[in-house]
Amino acid sequence: MTVDTRVRRASWVSVLQRQGATVALVLMVVVAWVSFPRFGSLDNVRDIALQSSFLAIIALGMTFVIITGGIDLSVGSVYALGGVLAAYGSQWGFAAALLLPLAVCGLIGLLNGVLVAKTGMAPFIVTLATLLFARGLLLAITSEGATTYQIAPGSAFLELGRGTLFGFGYPVFLALVLCLAGGLALRRTRFGQSVFATGGAEQSARLMGLPVARTKVAVYVMSGTLSGFAGALTAAYLQSGVTVIGVGLELDAIAAVVIGGTLLTGGMGTVLGTVIGVALRTVIQNVINQIGTLDSNYQSVVSGAFLLVVVVLQRSLAARGGRGG
Repeated sequence: MTVDTRVRRASWVSVLQRQGATVALVLMVVVAWVSFPRFGSLDNVRDIALQSSFLAIIALGMTFVIITGGIDLSVGSVYALGGVLAAYGSQWGFAAALLLPLAVCGLIGLLNGVLVAKTGMAPFIVTLATLLFARGLLLAITSEGATTYQIAPGSAFLELGRGTLFGFGYPVFLALVLCLAGGLALRRTRFGQSVFATGGAEQSARLMGLPVARTKVAVYVMSGTLSGFAGALTAAYLQSGVTVIGVGLELDAIAAVVIGGTLLTGGMGTVLGTVIGVALRTVIQNVINQIGTLDSNYQSVVSGAFLLVVVVLQRSLAARGGRGG
């Protein structure tokens, strides 16, 4: 094989790794648009955008964590906790409803980061423990047996989740702003460079003098805070904090991040890829709902199978790219 051939093959492999989710999303949208008349309606597009926004905010934080080589299994419980805390804080006004979940969920992220970065404990174990902690805390806040905690009637905080601009809910625009800021931070700042270096070669990053421990703490704080914020937005949309939501949401976030091209081994990923991964998962779920005759449980079957295919293809392409170099 000539050098030019190897270079071209490596280039195609790199393109497929980066753009595979985009191609899959475009194909899925085209097929759904042709097959289901309601899919392309403005109301359905608004529903897809709104449903994607909550997961996108959580997946944004997860992207940073996974790029550093970590994992955060607590986001589903922290998301639910954020909603309950927002509802609890609404009795004292808008500021309390917004800041209380950010502060508490950020502290849980801080706990995750410190234990991972300072003690060397496995992220899987640490975040599994805080998953249970956050779920227990939200149940303690609500009255015994209750599954919801109502937001104070007439609270201005409700507008944050139910207000619209150009027909689209505020959470859509908030998610777009956060993802844009996250993408710029990842690609254009020293912090972003440290995130990539920590996940790509942690020991080398230490030798280069990069703040590896501080970076790990920061990404877990980001993950916890964003999960709490997504939960608060959901509570504002639903008009209550719901204790039973968020179960398995950590797997949805991880799947979206991986589908978007972020490597589970760390060191590679983009926020744009994550946004595309979130959109693809939401479109798949929407298409299953459009079919109607399929049980909703097939959403997990299809999503799980798709994730498995993506992970296998990523490993295969990475191996080919390595051999092509």
